[in-house]
Amino acid sequence: MNITRRNFLQSAAAAGTSLWIANKTFAQAKPAKGPSDDLNIALIGAGAEGRVLTEAILRIPGIRFKVVCDIWDYSLNYTVNYLKKYKHEVKGYENYEEMLKEEKDHLDAVIVATPDWMHAEHTIACLNAGLHVYCEKEMSNSLEKAKSMVLAAKSTGKLLQIGHQRRSNPRYIHAFDKLIKEVKLLGRVTHGYGQWNRSKSEDLGWPAKFLIPQEKLDKYGYATMSQFRNWRWYKKYGGGPIVDLGSHQIDLFSWVWGVNPKSVMASGGIDFYKNHEWYDNVLAIYEFDTPEGTARAFYQVLTTTKHGGFYETFMGEDGAIIISEVAARGNVAEREDTAADWEQWVKKGYLNPLTESIAASATKNVAVDVRVTKEAGKWPLPIELAKPAHQPHLENFFQAIRTGVPLNCPAEVAYETAVAVIAANEAVASGRKIEFKPEQFRV
Repeated sequence: MNITRRNFLQSAAAAGTSLWIANKTFAQAKPAKGPSDDLNIALIGAGAEGRVLTEAILRIPGIRFKVVCDIWDYSLNYTVNYLKKYKHEVKGYENYEEMLKEEKDHLDAVIVATPDWMHAEHTIACLNAGLHVYCEKEMSNSLEKAKSMVLAAKSTGKLLQIGHQRRSNPRYIHAFDKLIKEVKLLGRVTHGYGQWNRSKSEDLGWPAKFLIPQEKLDKYGYATMSQFRNWRWYKKYGGGPIVDLGSHQIDLFSWVWGVNPKSVMASGGIDFYKNHEWYDNVLAIYEFDTPEGTARAFYQVLTTTKHGGFYETFMGEDGAIIISEVAARGNVAEREDTAADWEQWVKKGYLNPLTESIAASATKNVAVDVRVTKEAGKWPLPIELAKPAHQPHLENFFQAIRTGVPLNCPAEVAYETAVAVIAANEAVASGRKIEFKPEQFRV
């Protein structure tokens, strides 16, 4: 195969994977290596998301791929050949158990980017083999399996970072920890909003010559090649769009308010893709009991329109922050203050200076009902992300192995998000409001 960086990433994008990371200080490791030591890693799952992570890791100094493992020859050969172009001497394996038996003594960590239903099996095996693990979100499409991952990390003493990459994104850290929590730019935050909308698309296919034989599919638990390629739509393998996409953003609600939700209600259905098992659209409302009172957040995931793309908004009594992993879709704070009032935030480095056009809107008053028609000034956040979106989260994981810094999304934190997100599917199925108990979020 003629492998280039462009077709490597295009093949990942074609699968519709989420591309882009926040800050809670839980699990802290004892330094495993000196800061300058190389780390040897394996990749289990060389499909679309595995390739995105691979591309980010190639930009991080001192990380050496030693092994790639995947049950599909196409993905396995593709990624092995790609890594060899960058002078990584890698071996390829079909079976992860064989890979661990042969290679564990030569590895420091494993990246797990397999379908959700296999995350627990792969992660726990690697932890038990004495390896640190970075596992893509969602932890699992089963809460029991997700819980077993948390327990395995605790019992082995190994690090387990879950791929909620916004939790290491410097723009999100600045917006949430600095602007919202430290300087209280928005005052009391009363509402949140998030969405991830995608255009309609056909199911993923495969090159005819790389059809996996049925006996091999059976061996690894897949009913058909189509379900193997489109596993996110089937209940055995994944959790549908609300889990696949919503996990990234619903996770942010608890980060901002510092508490887990007390309830969720949701509506959704299989309204367009009649050959799938999971809902192709979900609209969910979460309620939170915050120290300042009740807060609510609305989340929507649509797969038949790309209108608005993906972004999040947090709204408070004094203003709002619109933010996204793609800065062009959201990277501003807005309030109704005059430009002069905002200069205090610029001087302290919390916001960028206004452009002339934005400054004009910041002082504009419309003489009707200012509660409706007064335009808020939009101030750009000063933090950008010049790296691929997953890179800071991976850097945090590798730094934790080397120096013992806290993980930004350890398993305990990710489990809380899994509880909240998976419940949205339950709310759709039951047609009722789901009430959470605090003990549900603990392992």
